[in-house]
Amino acid sequence: MKKISASFLNSKNIPLDLTKLNDTDVDFIHVDIMDGKFVKNKTMPFSEMKNIYKYTNKRLIVHLIVENPSKYIPLYAELNTECIVFHVESSEDIIKNLELIKSFSIKCGLAINPDTKINELIPYLPYLDEILVMSVYPGEGGQEFIKESENRIKELKELIRSYNLNILIDVDGGVNDKVLDKVVEADILTSGCYIINSNDFQEKITSLR
Repeated sequence: MKKISASFLNSKNIPLDLTKLNDTDVDFIHVDIMDGKFVKNKTMPFSEMKNIYKYTNKRLIVHLIVENPSKYIPLYAELNTECIVFHVESSEDIIKNLELIKSFSIKCGLAINPDTKINELIPYLPYLDEILVMSVYPGEGGQEFIKESENRIKELKELIRSYNLNILIDVDGGVNDKVLDKVVEADILTSGCYIINSNDFQEKITSLR
């Protein structure tokens, strides 16, 4: 059964939606952090984000959509964080940042944009617990699943198998009940608007499993 991670990026009332998510069996809360540089949008500062714990005790997958992950890793390592993921396209030393995450005894992962070749991940595979395949271009919620992502997910699964590694594949972007046949190889499905914009969070979460 797939694990489900709920994103609140497009939430109009974050405390309320986090409280409602906490009453579901969702596995993780997906936290998007944007710096206004790596993508044009910017999310709330850490001083506000750190209050997530007041509304949910679910484990967090923190997705750093930023140029300089090293600024954010120590902050988000303080929270109830399962895994910190940053982009393979970011400008800092990738292995150094993966090791920084692991130094906090937190799982680490890399995210990869739709136009980045899967084989760019190869040097980092031995370090990774998770790979986040972006099935939209990051920065905005509510986008449609890019259909080429299906082949990218399969290619990544074969790559992981070929190295005999145990790395989870998380798919993020346009995930709803209409794309389930395209994300068969994924271990975690990250969904935002499909869950958050519905009247029944649990029903939508269950439909993705």
